[in-house]
Amino acid sequence: MKVNKATLRKIDYKKELASFYKVSPKHIGFIEIPDMQFLMIDGIGNPNDEATFGAAIEALYGMAYTIKFMLKKSIKPFDSVVMPLEALYWADDPSAFVEKRYAEWHWTLMIMQPPRVTADDFAAAKQQLKAKKDPVSLDLCRLDHYTEGKCAQIQHLGPYNEEGPTVEKLHKSIIAEGYQLTGKHHEIYLSDPRRTASEKLKTIIRMPYSTQ
Repeated sequence: MKVNKATLRKIDYKKELASFYKVSPKHIGFIEIPDMQFLMIDGIGNPNDEATFGAAIEALYGMAYTIKFMLKKSIKPFDSVVMPLEALYWADDPSAFVEKRYAEWHWTLMIMQPPRVTADDFAAAKQQLKAKKDPVSLDLCRLDHYTEGKCAQIQHLGPYNEEGPTVEKLHKSIIAEGYQLTGKHHEIYLSDPRRTASEKLKTIIRMPYSTQ
């Protein structure tokens, strides 16, 4: 079906969900994140490992763009901006992060998907991508839901390996409010590290908390 590009509105969920994706680097915000849908790949180990972490990123973006263009050409055309890469991190022993014991790091990489995307869309896109490029981590990719709930967040400006003080500030603010840290450390990568100087990288740091 031919798409009328003049009338098809491209939705940017970073703007539609501004309180989730446009975050101040100066002030910590307390918000509640509802159920959202993501492309996800789980893994263990060093985030600098191209064979695992890098391969997962390749598969996720391959799926995100395949779904985007598939829906744009569908019977009921729909277009949206591909969302930024996000990551959840956790370990059985939190000191694994401080001491950089990468073998103990667990992660889930993910890219938010519009509510319009269905399981059938996902299956069709996966088949298309497998026939065209077949990235090595494609079979690990799934479409799933994640409800984060109550969170605190702040934007970190600068290199990834200098996030420590920002994370500490976030944690202290949560505890100062009388809350408890819970759930998984969450990062949202607003900048492309291939095209952005390290001192200008923008990353949302988010941490769930409990009021109990």
